[in-house]
Amino acid sequence: MIRLKTQKQIHDLREGGKRLAHILETIRENTKPGISLLSLDELAEQLIRKAGGEPAFKGYTPSAATKAYPNTLCTSVNDVAVHEHPTAYHLKDGDIVSIDIGMRYNGLITDMAITVPIGKRVTKRAYELIDTARRALEMGMSAAESGNTLGDIGYVIEQCVREARFKVLKELTGHGVGFELHEDPYVFNTGKPGTGMTLETGLVIAIEPIIAEHTERIVQRSDESFATADGSLAAHFEHSLAITEKGPLLLTAL
Repeated sequence: MIRLKTQKQIHDLREGGKRLAHILETIRENTKPGISLLSLDELAEQLIRKAGGEPAFKGYTPSAATKAYPNTLCTSVNDVAVHEHPTAYHLKDGDIVSIDIGMRYNGLITDMAITVPIGKRVTKRAYELIDTARRALEMGMSAAESGNTLGDIGYVIEQCVREARFKVLKELTGHGVGFELHEDPYVFNTGKPGTGMTLETGLVIAIEPIIAEHTERIVQRSDESFATADGSLAAHFEHSLAITEKGPLLLTAL
């Protein structure tokens, strides 16, 4: 069921999203060779609570999972696309890591993610993958106009990724967000123009291109994260936005 948000709720989501964006920027600044993923997770929870929020992921059970998620962040390294638990692993020069974070603020949730290159040994191809995922998100957000469709969003994302000769991980999608972490509708990263649900004022969605070097297939690992089936690198960017009469309103911007 689609649950539209009021102007007041969108205003509150923007305030929470702005705070979340500042938190993620601080985490990004600390994401360097030698730091442990658990240290980043601890920092994220401290910053969220200091900002007056609550971690949206901690204690949440995703639909494909068998148990509640125990952490504040998802920190997915190299070939892991999404939902990897922070561990004692120390990031190494040459890694790339997707950092996904959500916060409940004033009872409403925003969700965002970035992929960060680590150190000086990151390959040119990895940088291209990261840049493509970022550009695909920008393209998807630009298509999120009232009166357009979900298919319009998916189409421009997929075209951006294909033109760069990378692959969309089609089983992983964006989603509605706000009252809950995951709401209707699914926001696919593929689509045909003019198809799917029409976007209307008050809809709040998280758009999140999740892409890989060489494959469209994923495998679920024992920790319930999802990795590329062939072990190639994955990248992931995400923003929450609201559909308004004046165009898409980016909720998780600084």
